Amino acid sequence: MLATASMLAAGGVGITWEGATALQVTGTDHITGGSFPVPPDRLEATTLVLAAAITGGTVHLDNFPVSGCTAALVATLADAGIELAPANGGTLAQCPAGPRCVQTATTSTTCTDIQPQLTAFLTQAPGTSRIEERIYTSRATHVDPLRALGADVTADGPTITVHGPSPLTAAPVDSQDIRAVAALVTAALAAEGTTTIQGIYHLQRGYGSLLPKLATFGAELTVTQK
Repeated sequence: MLATASMLAAGGVGITWEGATALQVTGTDHITGGSFPVPPDRLEATTLVLAAAITGGTVHLDNFPVSGCTAALVATLADAGIELAPANGGTLAQCPAGPRCVQTATTSTTCTDIQPQLTAFLTQAPGTSRIEERIYTSRATHVDPLRALGADVTADGPTITVHGPSPLTAAPVDSQDIRAVAALVTAALAAEGTTTIQGIYHLQRGYGSLLPKLATFGAELTVTQK
């Protein structure tokens, strides 16, 4: 929202911030053109971080500052054992001591669009993790497919509970939305064997270059078009 507001303001739209979370917009009948930098995608960046961490790897996010993630998201990742540090003009992400369980993470302060991928990662954390989904009531579509891969995860209303670590084993699974398929790809990287994921078009719709980037990590990926 901040980047969009800044772009519109530069184009002549009257925008006044009211605190840190609200703004007042005064419309105009003409918005000027210009050149605007596109900010890095924190959802894709965090998905890459979780994909690397679930396999015990380290990733450097070029041109992505730590500030590209909210403070609450950085804190939740730290609770889960993932460290983000500025390095070489970007961010170095690593999980030196392995995944840790998270007592309670809430998507009202973290990020609902990262919750499924975080859930997949927490299947490898010893202990019990709980995530409270307070934004999107239909966000638990990844739970049953994760269970098919061997995860000990349940959804009870807005609460997702993960008991770990669980050995994940390849299985055919189906995804129903963008974030669910990102979670299944994340889990499949840590699963023994070859996992077949239906609905991969959701991933391509929401993360245009995620699969090629995972391939540069060494992931073995094949996309079959029907």
